[in-house]
Amino acid sequence: MSEFFLHGFNTLSHGVIGYIVPFLFVLTIVVFFHELGHFLVARWAGVKVLTFSLGFGPELAGFNDRHGTRWKISAIPLGGYVKFFGDESEASTPSNAALEAMTAEEREGSFHHKKVGPRAAIVAAGPIANFILAIVIFAGLFAFFGRPNATARVDKVMPGSAAEAAGFQSGDVVTAIDGEKIGNFSDMQRIVSIDAGQALTFTVKRGEGTVSLRATPELKEIKDNFGNVHKMGVLGITRSTEPGDVMVERVDPATAVWLGVKETWFVIDRTLAYVGGVFAGREAADQVGGPLRIAQISGQVATIGLSALIHLAAVLSVSIGLLNLFPVPLLDGGHLLFYAIEAVRGRPLSERAQEMGFRIGLGLVLMLMVFATYNDILHLASS
Repeated sequence: MSEFFLHGFNTLSHGVIGYIVPFLFVLTIVVFFHELGHFLVARWAGVKVLTFSLGFGPELAGFNDRHGTRWKISAIPLGGYVKFFGDESEASTPSNAALEAMTAEEREGSFHHKKVGPRAAIVAAGPIANFILAIVIFAGLFAFFGRPNATARVDKVMPGSAAEAAGFQSGDVVTAIDGEKIGNFSDMQRIVSIDAGQALTFTVKRGEGTVSLRATPELKEIKDNFGNVHKMGVLGITRSTEPGDVMVERVDPATAVWLGVKETWFVIDRTLAYVGGVFAGREAADQVGGPLRIAQISGQVATIGLSALIHLAAVLSVSIGLLNLFPVPLLDGGHLLFYAIEAVRGRPLSERAQEMGFRIGLGLVLMLMVFATYNDILHLASS
């Protein structure tokens, strides 16, 4: 097993510049906007912000603004934090003794002395900023580059495939799946890819008529252009590349924003479907990746171009925003869970209960990081 670990690290080390620079570019954008969401709403709510840090650990560079906030870049570039007045740690854990000793003036700027509503708004602002960033990026890409649009027309049907068993024919045009309208081939691919093993009803235009076909996508391992293996549902057809079937659709700004919202929701929906599939036993957990996998993918995507790298930043922004909303103490969702309990009870949980919750949350987060890193190393070793 040690050879696999060494090979994984060597694979990554060979592309330090090619992997690390794009990785830091993508992660810095996502983390900055996440923390900026917390920061802006905190300022709006009258909370004093002590620190805005990109990264953890020792400070590498920084400055103080006119409000007394220390803006800094820290040595470990795997996240960031905003520390408010009244926080005992970067995770916004309070110290009741310190809070009780504050003067009336100090309490005005203390995060933990604000009502539940403002505190919840400050915490939720981080993930919301991630979703807004993704929408803006997707909308910008659609506005500048247009929307790739390939007609959902079947070119070839693979022998022995689910499509052949269902009766698909060359020239068929898929117009709907389970009653959901299909605008292009990508729409069909997305539905099929996440519904492996699920029987789907396809509405197909064939010649001048319409037929209904029932097919169950097969779960298969597919290699992308970089050699990465992905498990997804496959129907077994190829798209038509005839003139008129492939085009780039120009969109106006309003349509671009709407498409950005839809794209963001698609990433959320697919992520939740995958997580649910893991817990239900329908999906393998080996697709869970961590920093090493993100670094590898960032480097690979960077070879395609800047627009592809920015697209990856949007996808990662959605993923980080969604992950932070999970109700795990230490994450934003855990804080929101505590605030919901406080709103119902009329008083916060005891200091001991919160401390225990944060310890459990820390344990869960550390286990997830170890598991994701283990998956990363095995993935790199096999690539």
